Amino acid sequence: MDKGGARLFTGLIETVGSVRAVRRMDDVWQIDISAPDIAVSLRLGDSVAISGACCTVVRKDSEGFSVEIMEETREKTKLGHLKNGAHVNLERAMRLDSRLDGHLVAGHVDGIAQVVKIDADRVTRKYFFSAPPEILRGIVPKGSVAVDGISLTVIDADDEIFSVGIIPATLSNTSIDEIRVGDDVNIETDMIGKYVQRFLDARFSCDGNVSEMKNSLTWDKLVQYGWA
Repeated sequence: MDKGGARLFTGLIETVGSVRAVRRMDDVWQIDISAPDIAVSLRLGDSVAISGACCTVVRKDSEGFSVEIMEETREKTKLGHLKNGAHVNLERAMRLDSRLDGHLVAGHVDGIAQVVKIDADRVTRKYFFSAPPEILRGIVPKGSVAVDGISLTVIDADDEIFSVGIIPATLSNTSIDEIRVGDDVNIETDMIGKYVQRFLDARFSCDGNVSEMKNSLTWDKLVQYGWA
């Protein structure tokens, strides 16, 4: 994942690219991606979210571009398992004068979840995912989550799984239509929620009285602490 400065995305996929090649180059891996819809507008150094993982463009031509990823990214995201021909969701970093129609996505994948069930209706689908506890604690019903870079609203969530609903437009314009039960997906939980959780964890740790903190947490105090 690209750690070189703050980049934000919306979780609204611009196009689906296909992997042309994956090869090791010293201590990094280079991924070549075919994406003619956006390649012409890319510049070297631009940030692109590849199925939710922020990467930096290191090479480009009229048909596609290349990025380099470190071993950490290979281990923490599904990019480490990409094969030639695999489809990936692509989104360029948002501009400051752009509308925010999805939700704030950093492109820093929190981890991997696995598809455990898919309910298909006539034109929509409901996907159920299992995930590690550290991911699930950042997912709440009706909250936002990025699945393979796609901004989605959580339907249900508990200590073991969470679910999202997919509309026809998302099925048609992203790679999520291709995933099956048992497949892995990149997950980034809500950015604002993570900051609130970290803030509350720090407050609990400092005060040493979790129940008192929970009982005393009010909307006025959140405003006072800068969360609204």
